[in-house]
Amino acid sequence: MNRTASVPGFPGGTAVSGLRVYDWESDDGLCGGSPHLHTVSSEAYLVTAGRGEVHTLSMAGAEEHSLAAGALLWFSPGTVHRLVNTEALALTVIMSNAGLPEAGDAVLTFPRHILQDPDLYAEHAVLPRDVEEPAVSAAARRRRDLALEGYSELHTSVLRNGPGALTEFHHVAARLVRPRVERWKELWEANVLAQVKATGQALEELAEGSAASLAGAAVARGGRRTGEGYGMCGRLTTWEDARL
Repeated sequence: MNRTASVPGFPGGTAVSGLRVYDWESDDGLCGGSPHLHTVSSEAYLVTAGRGEVHTLSMAGAEEHSLAAGALLWFSPGTVHRLVNTEALALTVIMSNAGLPEAGDAVLTFPRHILQDPDLYAEHAVLPRDVEEPAVSAAARRRRDLALEGYSELHTSVLRNGPGALTEFHHVAARLVRPRVERWKELWEANVLAQVKATGQALEELAEGSAASLAGAAVARGGRRTGEGYGMCGRLTTWEDARL
């Protein structure tokens, strides 16, 4: 297939990935991923196999949502979420604002003293590169355990004081990501806003009886990247041209 400017981007300014949730057991006896939130992006889980739960902290308080094959669940920015794997849990993950989650949109629920120091936060949040796979795996597990340490404190606060206890964490998260926001604006304009504008232009042309927007009809195929990466919640499968 020839690659031209007319080849469409992935639909709607979204991103898609496959996720096999970590089966590492934590101190509380549950297996799963690193609790975190997204500051500007919504996230959806379509369960493709296995069973588990997602534990959330939102303005509805602390909740636990069961997950099984065929289930679909999504949540908005600011929702702290922890994936729990009880039986080979696998998901298709759909994210809004393609490019932003990969550029640091997520904030992990590390203990307070780490969240208050941007350099210390970065030191613990970023996984090592150019090292053997076992070293990356060990670092991802340490990161998960550290996020669970802070999550336990936050979860207790929400249960004791209500969802308002989440507000402080929201402010801390906003301060951590603030230096990245100008770059995020550029990514958003290139990926998301550009598609919105293209749709608006197509609607104007169609209203005038023009089919000009249909002249760029094309098909794109995203090739699956080899291997799996280490995400916050599990092992990731990604595709070319799927904004991940």
